Amino acid sequence: MVASPVHARIDGPLVMIGFGSIGKGLLPLIERHFAFDRSRFVIIDPHADDTLAKKHGVRFIREAITKDNYVKVLKPLLTEGSGQGFCVNVSVDTSSVALMELCRSIDVLYVDTVVEPWLGFYFDKDAGPEARTNYALRETLLAAKRANPGGTTAVSTCGANPGMVSWFVKQALVDLARDLKIEVKTPAAREDWGRLAQRLGIKGIHIAERDTQRSKKPKPMNVFVNTWSVEGFVSESLQPSELGWGTHEKWMPDNARTHASGCGAAIYLLQPGGNTRVRSWCPTPGPQYGFLVTHNEAISIADYLTVRDGDKVAYRPTCHYAYHPANDAVLSAHEMFGNGGTMQPSWHILDENEIEDGIDELGVLLYGHAKNAYWYGSQLSIEETRRIAPYQNATGLQVTSAVMAGMVWALENPRAGIVEADEIDFRRCLEVQSPYLGPLKGYYTDWTPLAGRPGLFAEDIDTDDPWQFRNVLVR
Repeated sequence: MVASPVHARIDGPLVMIGFGSIGKGLLPLIERHFAFDRSRFVIIDPHADDTLAKKHGVRFIREAITKDNYVKVLKPLLTEGSGQGFCVNVSVDTSSVALMELCRSIDVLYVDTVVEPWLGFYFDKDAGPEARTNYALRETLLAAKRANPGGTTAVSTCGANPGMVSWFVKQALVDLARDLKIEVKTPAAREDWGRLAQRLGIKGIHIAERDTQRSKKPKPMNVFVNTWSVEGFVSESLQPSELGWGTHEKWMPDNARTHASGCGAAIYLLQPGGNTRVRSWCPTPGPQYGFLVTHNEAISIADYLTVRDGDKVAYRPTCHYAYHPANDAVLSAHEMFGNGGTMQPSWHILDENEIEDGIDELGVLLYGHAKNAYWYGSQLSIEETRRIAPYQNATGLQVTSAVMAGMVWALENPRAGIVEADEIDFRRCLEVQSPYLGPLKGYYTDWTPLAGRPGLFAEDIDTDDPWQFRNVLVR
């Protein structure tokens, strides 16, 4: 058990939408670290068993939040009684932008883990690939932010990734400046973070993750097994692969496309992310293949670190996910794509009691600078997770502790408007979250994407610049 300081008080109603693996894991963290009126805590989920909620003395409503009923269901719950309410959205198939706009209109604080759309978005065969991107979803968030600046705080995309990894990027930049003996103050403004990354020579960033948690039982056929939301992983695996596109890149894949509008920080590929592999590196396995599945942070980090000279982009790092999930999830994805992308009839999330051993090694690999590459992140084991927090595995705890940190920041900054995780105080958030992250370390490596190639076949690579995406993408 970790120390359990009460970080903040929630004066009004507390409504949590979603009670899957993340909601269940978040419940005890909320109980530990916030003062609140339990009689005004409500959990809403269309599928979950209410046994755990009853055990904790929390009201449970079994109902789906939809486009047609969200105002009718949520507004009375969030405005009941006095004080400022808080809405925690850890659900799927609910529009994040619609919910945060409702919350802000009634002065209710809000946090979520992803820019989620209403049901049907991810699998809409009538929509083109560009319309199904996370870039498009994020632009709806940015439009809402521009339309109503300031006001009640709504923290967007504040899970492990997106979320925590944006704080890791800032810590890694500070570490690099120190180790390269570059005298610089910790940036206070967005523009200064971009200039620091540019000054350090950062060509790109991998959200480099390796999940080695393994089940006590082998994966059965026709079951999608994962260590976090199966629905979430499947949907992002079937979206187009996306990445923030850096100014150092000299080559673009033939099936890559740019966006005609918006921030312009990213491109997408005309292929699913769950079927796109990249070369990357994590401390425990060393070199590895990862999936280049789309994630909001690939776009938001690249956008946040962009340096402009007037209307021209002077600097931007390439940024993308490089994800090696748990082995059972790799097998599950392979089985799904082998069946034409049709999801298995059953799916299962491994809980803390089913896992034999392993860690979720989740961090950021900053590359192309004078020390080649630097990985900074969390190496949280299932054993440590069992010791410090109930109802979740290591993957889940990295998410739930980030949500908890975002809640603390929102309560301490209740009039910040709509903000992405990139924009909030990384030091404060990591201070709150770090007791739940296991070893939080940095590692340098001399590995590059040119290393470890067997040399048995001719390859179209760039040997002059190892960190070109041309060399990272597995073709």
